[in-house]
Amino acid sequence: MICILGTNYKIITKKYDEEESFKRRQIDAFCDGCAKEIILCDMSTYEGWEHATLDELSLYRKYKLKHEIVHAFLFESGLAQHSGNTDAWALNEEMVDWFAWQGSKIYKAWEEAGCL
Repeated sequence: MICILGTNYKIITKKYDEEESFKRRQIDAFCDGCAKEIILCDMSTYEGWEHATLDELSLYRKYKLKHEIVHAFLFESGLAQHSGNTDAWALNEEMVDWFAWQGSKIYKAWEEAGCL
C-alpha cells in the first residue's frame, strides 16, 4: 500500500494469466485510479521473459512501478480524466515515462538546492 496525495493505493502483482487486461490491452502493468490499484505483471510469467534473471526482473518491476505511480499522481490530481481529448497530455506514455525516469534526479537537484 502506498499513499498518493492522501489516497491509499494497493500494489498488486499478478501472473500474466491471472489478469485479462494484460492480454487484451497488450500491457504488463496499469494503474486503476477508480479501484485505487496498481497492477503489475509478474514478468517471469510473461511470454519472452521466462529466462530473465532476477536482477532484470527486479529492475523492470521498479521501472514499471515508478511509471504507474506517476499515472496515479496524475489521476489523483484530476489531470488524467480532464486533460483534453484522446491525445490527452496527462495520459501520454512518453511524458509519464519521462517523469518516472527523471523524478529521482529532480528530487536530488531540489535537495541539493535546499528547496525541499
